[in-house]
Amino acid sequence: MSRPVTVTISHDLGKDEARRRVRDGFDKLKAQMTGGMMFKFAEDWTDDDTLTFNAKGLGQNITGQIDIFPQHVRIEVTLPGLLATIAETITGKVEQQGKLLLEKK
Repeated sequence: MSRPVTVTISHDLGKDEARRRVRDGFDKLKAQMTGGMMFKFAEDWTDDDTLTFNAKGLGQNITGQIDIFPQHVRIEVTLPGLLATIAETITGKVEQQGKLLLEKK
């Protein structure tokens, strides 16, 4: 059974810098969303502030969306049955990687 998860990460970067970092760092987030398993991702920026994606692998399908806001980024992912069993672990890793990606440097 699939399971939706949402991670919201606050930032002080402004929308433009947050968007740039998500664009540049999405590959790092991908690995966290799949629990390290091999999935093939397709992604599309539907507008300046919304990245939609899906991933296929091991007979499973992941769908999701990343929305960029002036003070936070929201990551919504629907994990398939195989990954839903470890959703808490994946959510924690996505949140950790997202915070690293958006920390002020």
